[in-house]
Amino acid sequence: MLEEVVAAGPGVTAKEISAALKLPQATTYRLLNLLVDEEYLVRLPDLRGFALGRRAARLAVPVAPVPPTAARAVVDHLRGLVRWGVHLASFVTGQVTLADPDPDHPPTEPVFLARYPHASALGKLLLAGQPDWRALTRDLRRFTEHTVVDGTALDRQLRTVATGALARQCGELRADRGCIAVPIRSPIDGTLVAGLALAGPPHRIAEPNDELVELLREHAERLAPLLA
Repeated sequence: MLEEVVAAGPGVTAKEISAALKLPQATTYRLLNLLVDEEYLVRLPDLRGFALGRRAARLAVPVAPVPPTAARAVVDHLRGLVRWGVHLASFVTGQVTLADPDPDHPPTEPVFLARYPHASALGKLLLAGQPDWRALTRDLRRFTEHTVVDGTALDRQLRTVATGALARQCGELRADRGCIAVPIRSPIDGTLVAGLALAGPPHRIAEPNDELVELLREHAERLAPLLA
């Protein structure tokens, strides 16, 4: 049924779906109502048709968009200025998807970054930009003694991230690695589209690192019009 909505496009009606799939109309309506209740489909405002809902996007395997050459040049420039790893992540899929990982400083496995955003700096940026972060992460899994797994504590931390436009994790995903990340927003409408991160030793990440943070922000601003 979801495939039929994709094939027919937004606005397809229950009657059209019933005919295409050769299903009784009563069965079609029942299944459509279930899919709407679970947010895999949504009713269009005129109530005459259906479109994919927010949860349908999670059925697809996220594919990181390839950054344009100009964006990769900006990231490479930052890599030449720091000794830490520099990673560029895309958020357009609704998950943390590495678009340009640092080849000299291999990041954590992408599946962990996508599935457990509460434990990474890039993931915290993504969660802090959501109306309800719990919709993106239901499993607050503990990876190290530093992982924030209490919902109330994480909520406070994400409010700080949102206010300061800076995320930091010190050994939460891996005990030997920390990360600082800043958001990259569309200059058109302010939409969160990506994140830029520096990865290094946890004890160094915990320091203020004002100069590094400023450098990170400067390059994020240069990336914004290239990734919007």
